Amino acid sequence: MTVPIRQAATVLLLRDGAPGLEVYLLRRTKGMPFAGGMTAYPGGGVDPRDGDTDMAWVGPSPGEWAAVWGCDERIARELVCAAVRETFEEAGVLLAGPADGASVVPDVSGDDWEAQRQALLARQLSMAELLAHRGLALRADLLRPYAHWITPPGESRRYDTKFFTALMPAGQEARDVSGEADEADWATPSRALAEYAAGTRPMLPPTLHTLGQLQSFADAGAAMAGSPPAPLEPISPTFEETDDGLVALLPDGTRIRMVVPLPA
Repeated sequence: MTVPIRQAATVLLLRDGAPGLEVYLLRRTKGMPFAGGMTAYPGGGVDPRDGDTDMAWVGPSPGEWAAVWGCDERIARELVCAAVRETFEEAGVLLAGPADGASVVPDVSGDDWEAQRQALLARQLSMAELLAHRGLALRADLLRPYAHWITPPGESRRYDTKFFTALMPAGQEARDVSGEADEADWATPSRALAEYAAGTRPMLPPTLHTLGQLQSFADAGAAMAGSPPAPLEPISPTFEETDDGLVALLPDGTRIRMVVPLPA
């Protein structure tokens, strides 16, 4: 049976912490139907209402994003909106501000914001409606393209996922609010990868590879300026059983040894 490929967006939310460049990571609950128990970034599949055309928008147009991702404008609009929506739903961070693009909303932690976040999760409210109610615009200029991964054939669920980077907005705080995660924290790429190597932080190949790319940047500003770190060609890994265990093979010849077993 052919498994449909769903469009998805995920965001590497970055900041400069005491130990250096840090990225916000979630551990998906073990009961999740896709990547349960795995560490990942905030993100998820697009919703049809992410393509609403009446949304106030600052930054590169959907047409410009379509050229970046090699898709049509409708999908590009959905992807950018999904990136912003999922970051708010799963981390309590909103990449939005006044339509003049001069600032980002500084605090989204109040009870009224939480009620709207819950309404987004329940699909009772669209991102366009939330922004219109607040007199805000989606800040597409705060996002940078980073990577493009497609779940390989043979999986029960497949996603065509666009990875974005974004700086943690000043005045906001990432919060452990995702009902799909049982742990959330900021970590340096090197720490997260060391924990994976020790068998304590399971991750799928896209997370492992993008964390490895992040290690080359000295700080969050450099990571934003250096996005994307490689050509935005779709990556769909294959897997090989070796004497050392399972290895993910990327199209450019990169080999990623899977220290922690993949979810069934």
